[in-house]
Amino acid sequence: MPRLTPPDVRFHRSFLEAVAEFIAEGGEGPRFAGLGVLAAVGSFPGEVFTADELRQVSTFSAYVERLHEVGLPETSLPPGIVPSTTLWWAQGEEYLGRLSIRHRLTPWLLDFGGHIGYAVRPSARGRGHATAMLAAALPQVAAMGIDSVLVTCDATNLASRSVIEANGGVLEDQRAEKLRYWLATT
Repeated sequence: MPRLTPPDVRFHRSFLEAVAEFIAEGGEGPRFAGLGVLAAVGSFPGEVFTADELRQVSTFSAYVERLHEVGLPETSLPPGIVPSTTLWWAQGEEYLGRLSIRHRLTPWLLDFGGHIGYAVRPSARGRGHATAMLAAALPQVAAMGIDSVLVTCDATNLASRSVIEANGGVLEDQRAEKLRYWLATT
């Protein structure tokens, strides 16, 4: 049975296979591959690893360590970047997707990004993983002291809308191309 787990080097092979799937998808695929640690904000260019860099076990280990660090409140982050906890959705040694929990909202996150973002690798889609992953994250978010989370999706993304609504998401409004839903965490 799949479960949320902290990033770990034991998923190295499977993670790289998933990245290759996202990249092969083209379009938005590379954005969802999970290679970014910190987004580009203002003058900060972001922090991203490449698939080629992550083939090296030592670099993949550093990537995993960095994902853990950015979730710690004591980690110094650039202005406009909030701590975020990254969890991987996995079954056994197979990486199926990722979920990021942003610990608080910036003005941009309030309008467009939300508290939680998620992606399922292309070969694992259509099997209920995103719905289960979001449901599994809600108690963890509650334990962080967040009573209600904002989850957004593109208005044209019917699959993501279904995931959010299946988890009790209540539509607040639409801002630009993003639908904004609130979900109770308990």
